[in-house]
Amino acid sequence: MPAFENDVHNQVRDLARRFTREKVMPNAVTWDEQGGYPRELITEMGALGFMGITVPEEWGGAGLDNVASALVLEEISAGCGAMGIIVSGHNAVGCMPILEFGTDDQKERYLKPFARGEKLTAFALTEPTGGSDVAQLKTRAERHNDRYVLNGTKQFITSGSTADVALIFATTDANAPRGKGITGFIVPTDSPGYVVDRVENKMGLKASDTCVIT
Repeated sequence: MPAFENDVHNQVRDLARRFTREKVMPNAVTWDEQGGYPRELITEMGALGFMGITVPEEWGGAGLDNVASALVLEEISAGCGAMGIIVSGHNAVGCMPILEFGTDDQKERYLKPFARGEKLTAFALTEPTGGSDVAQLKTRAERHNDRYVLNGTKQFITSGSTADVALIFATTDANAPRGKGITGFIVPTDSPGYVVDRVENKMGLKASDTCVIT
């Protein structure tokens, strides 16, 4: 047994392996051909703790460590690379920003359902002109009374058309130094103005949607 593994890690790995062999691997080719997967799969993985692996139990997660996270993602990805991308992105850049920087109210409203697999996330940073370089961010957010209005385009957004909530990054202070004055917004994807402009026709990993959002 590798030194970094323990009984909990072995149990988690075996659980993820069984789930993948039973529910993921037999359907991976079909999902790739169809360009999608059954949404209840996210709910099932949430019930197993896979959608909030390192999120503390008090916020609906499994409360495990990064080794456990790596083992789960390795097993799921072995059965379907696209599903590994979805689960990895949801955990790493969906749950974790709110866990680390969100308020308790935001954690209650968003992190708990994220970690339980009740809602799926998208991380919307990348743009057509500057990629993921925040210093090149073109999307703007302007305050109107008690809310912000966001304008811009995001590209290569994983789960952009299937997510329930997107974390969208925009410049809120145009006079701030380069790479500063940026805010992350928690945006339900059924909000007015959230538009999936295009779902990319990729060569592979098609079960994971990759989108242009405007």
